[in-house]
Amino acid sequence: MPQRELERLQAVNRFLKLEISKDKELQEIVRLAALVCGTPTALITLIDQDSQYIKFEVGFEHTTTTREEAFCKHLLYQKEVMIVPDTHQDERFWGNKLVTGSSNIRFYAGTPIITTDGYSLGGLCVIDQQPRNLTLAQQQTLQFLAKQVIQLLEFDASLGIMKAQFIKAKDAEIKLRSYFESTSACHLLLNKELDVLAFNKATSSFVWLTYHVKLSTGMNVKDYMYSEHIPDFIDNCQQALSGEAVKIEKCFAYAKEVIWWAITYEPARNPDGEIIGVSYNAIDITQRMVHESKVMQQNESLKQIAYIQSHEMRKPVASILGLVNLFKAENYQASQEELQVLEKAAEELDSKIKTIVNYTD
Repeated sequence: MPQRELERLQAVNRFLKLEISKDKELQEIVRLAALVCGTPTALITLIDQDSQYIKFEVGFEHTTTTREEAFCKHLLYQKEVMIVPDTHQDERFWGNKLVTGSSNIRFYAGTPIITTDGYSLGGLCVIDQQPRNLTLAQQQTLQFLAKQVIQLLEFDASLGIMKAQFIKAKDAEIKLRSYFESTSACHLLLNKELDVLAFNKATSSFVWLTYHVKLSTGMNVKDYMYSEHIPDFIDNCQQALSGEAVKIEKCFAYAKEVIWWAITYEPARNPDGEIIGVSYNAIDITQRMVHESKVMQQNESLKQIAYIQSHEMRKPVASILGLVNLFKAENYQASQEELQVLEKAAEELDSKIKTIVNYTD
């Protein structure tokens, strides 16, 4: 087995064993992928040496398949979106049980889920039982969502490591000075008085860019945080110190920007299980929220177009068809009044068409 594949399998195995706390967010990404691409099915898959594991899904009956049957196996050694418009026209999938069996896959599009160190774990894919294709915008959105998947998975992986290192650091009087500098998520460890015990590079950079304060251990978070953000922050920390984790998604306004954060406040415990502080973790989800807002706006436009097509356009079309039938009955002779009625119906139809065009702009 090639060394690179062996390393990839080791990476897959780590994530298969991972205790995932972001299951709600990952399930939402799967739902959003299906919604954006207009398909009944979407999956997040991990692929090891022999099997494909469906970790999150919408509209799919299997939890595992063989690697041989897996469409996503073709994503393991590429970086771009793979599209199969019609499996019946692609000899790679002739005889595949996922095509010939109850799953009846006719359309597939997937993009690889790649770790920050370059290992492909599996894929984010969408499936339909009808031949079809994806627009460039849908392909780009699918790639963006795949990046969100690996961010969340690596966030959980780094969070697990952080907790383990904190316990070790407590015994050895090391303050966790070298963990998770590769992650874009902000990690912060606080004691019961909300003094900083440890933080990663992402947190330090954010505090400097936002508050123009150089973060250091021993500093109290109230010393640099905006006053309007402090009450909620303290309330959530107190809840974590009482033993209850807090998970929120919230929009924060800063001096130069507005950011949506997915934040967790969790109790930090020593080896005896005693709560000794708060583990604060935040990931920027602004792009995801913007995408969801655009999807909602697009869906609303489609509803308006459907209403106009099914209700408001029927009247002028019926008028025009009725006049045409009348002209036929009169050997295509028309009076001025009839032509004026036809003109009015055509103008009304033109107005409705312009309204539809405006919704698509």
